[in-house]
Amino acid sequence: MRLVKIPIGQLRPGMFIAEIDRPWLETPFALQGFLVRDYEDIHFIARYVNHVKVDIDYGGSQRFMLETPPPQKKPPTVFNRLQLRDDFQEAKLHFETAHESLDRVFESIKNGIPTDVGAVRKAVNPLIDSVFRNKDAVAALVRLKETSEYRYEHSISMSVWAAILGRHIGLLRDELEKLVIGCAMCDVGMTKLPESLLNSAEPLNDKQREEIREHPMVGSQMVTHTGGTDFEILAIIENHHERHNGSGYPRGMEGAAIPLLARIAGLVDTYDAMITPQPYSPSRSSFEAVQELINISGELFQESLVEQFIQAIGLYPTGALVELNTGEVAIVVKQNDNRRLKPELVVVLDTDKSPLPTLKLLDLGKTPLVGPDSCWIIKELKPGSYGVNSEEFFV
Repeated sequence: MRLVKIPIGQLRPGMFIAEIDRPWLETPFALQGFLVRDYEDIHFIARYVNHVKVDIDYGGSQRFMLETPPPQKKPPTVFNRLQLRDDFQEAKLHFETAHESLDRVFESIKNGIPTDVGAVRKAVNPLIDSVFRNKDAVAALVRLKETSEYRYEHSISMSVWAAILGRHIGLLRDELEKLVIGCAMCDVGMTKLPESLLNSAEPLNDKQREEIREHPMVGSQMVTHTGGTDFEILAIIENHHERHNGSGYPRGMEGAAIPLLARIAGLVDTYDAMITPQPYSPSRSSFEAVQELINISGELFQESLVEQFIQAIGLYPTGALVELNTGEVAIVVKQNDNRRLKPELVVVLDTDKSPLPTLKLLDLGKTPLVGPDSCWIIKELKPGSYGVNSEEFFV
């Protein structure tokens, strides 16, 4: 017997669970060690444990482990600006199409018109494909987005961040689709609220906050009435505001009792809200948002899930504008999967903050740690700082 510890998000049908992260007697499991039969088993197990040890000598587990090599063993890829531009433009088209489709779906559901959730699936599937093809391009697109229609765009942005995290932790395609569709529809219940409330720049009173807190259940009911929606998608809509310590709503669920896909949705919902300007608060930089997530991990969000999310997007996500210790200004264009503080950059301004005549590619992962040639990021800059439009690099 050879045991490998994995997070619950990587558990698959056919694996044999030999050990769990808590005493067996504290769980309802009848056997100390059992075979995972299907995804219903996985979602039940996720209510009680966060990590398991699987026996990779057992047939199903071994096949899965062999078919899913760890990310660090992937061969390194070479940065290609033209390919990044093409992927960015394609992702942008898919983003806009999904935005328009979701707008129509929300309006239909709001008016009680029977709606095929398949329309949402059709709209978001190309975004999932874009994440698999070039997550750096898609992450840059979401980071650089500009629109006044926060509700719809936030839903699509949530879907993209969720797809990036879901792919990173090894969700299968059907799970990934449910996750992305659920994130896209998380705020459908908001369509029942008055625009004056949604766009208010003033602090909300208790009554208004209570109205806002009803949107997960209202949204779930609205989608249920359209018929044929998967229960896992409904669970995402209902539970994306539940929190790890039980302080969330609508039920005050805790820890593993919150469905995994809803935990992911809640995390990416919070992150995207942090980095997006709101009527009532300015946006944070990506780095500031990541630091805030680290501060609240283990309290509001599952610690291991926060860690995986940061690994997936990097401390300085693609598209971020950063300043180096040299005084130069650069754009993050590619993540370094092994060294999160050392992404690949394109330097656009010199030490005097003047535009360079020729853009300079800089891989921080290959710079020396000490000496006159050492180079590192000292801070993330706000979009548009020093007149730099990061999106121009991608188009």
